[in-house]
Amino acid sequence: MSTSATSLTRKGARTGATCASCASSRLTELAMTLTDGSPVRFVSCHNCEHRTWSQDGDPMGFDAVLTKTRKNR
Repeated sequence: MSTSATSLTRKGARTGATCASCASSRLTELAMTLTDGSPVRFVSCHNCEHRTWSQDGDPMGFDAVLTKTRKNR
């Protein structure tokens, strides 16, 4: 799984996004490519610890993320 991150410490790095649960702007956002090749975005709130996954802007359930990360044997 490859990742790229938005830093909370770099000036100008914040995207203006807010937490869907508490509206805090203290977020960590990671763009990832899952095992099956799916590009996804993970967002975690530093204020309330709410976490979300999305693909192409559509929310994903955690079970869907796990399914996409399984290696086929």
